[in-house]
Amino acid sequence: MPNEEKTSMPFWSHIEELRKRLFIALIALVIATLLSFTFAEKTIDILTQPIGGITALQSIEVTENIGVFTRVSLMCGVIIALPVILYEVLAFIFPGLKPTERRWVFIGLVFGTVFFLVGIYFAFYIMLPRTLEFLVSFMDVRTIPRFSSYIKFITNLLFWIGVSFEMPLIVFILAKLRIVTAGMLLKQWRYAVIIIAVLSAVITPTVDPVNMGLLMIPLIGLYFISILFAFLANGKEKKSEL
Repeated sequence: MPNEEKTSMPFWSHIEELRKRLFIALIALVIATLLSFTFAEKTIDILTQPIGGITALQSIEVTENIGVFTRVSLMCGVIIALPVILYEVLAFIFPGLKPTERRWVFIGLVFGTVFFLVGIYFAFYIMLPRTLEFLVSFMDVRTIPRFSSYIKFITNLLFWIGVSFEMPLIVFILAKLRIVTAGMLLKQWRYAVIIIAVLSAVITPTVDPVNMGLLMIPLIGLYFISILFAFLANGKEKKSEL
């Protein structure tokens, strides 16, 4: 029995640590979402500009408007709370770091936030205008989008492209855990391009190859940036593999 307690303690301590990290991340998300209520309407005005403003949309259900308001507030909450969420994730994955190693957590925190925001910017200002133009003008049928449908489409697009831009941070974590190396990623770049093409086809909301290409180009660039991140994560010990 004593031996069983000793072996089970590390596992349960990890579970407890995970619970604490998730709780802190959840609290940060709730606070950020409540804060987002104060500017959700202005955010909705910005999100509806590519379609011609909020007057170009229509609501059908009684609860539709408040549902949209809540969804946009939650998306803004995720963006605001992202540094805290990333910190809790990184702190759980890399526990007990030495003082000299803790800088990697903060570097990952900064780059993870920046890459996510760059992904949202790219999706909204580069991909979205062309995507909407293709969808709305398809077959020359007059289209009046539903308010909730449009906002769901926009927020999903922004969120998943923002997540896909986190590739360097994800690779950095995998490299720190010795799951991947820079040399491995460099050798497998052809397979990576195929995977990126499939991912772009899934994320892109249209069958337009131009939009797919618009997403593939930055993702391929991010893949090679990820190789650099993997090299930095492993340090000089992995230099010989390159």
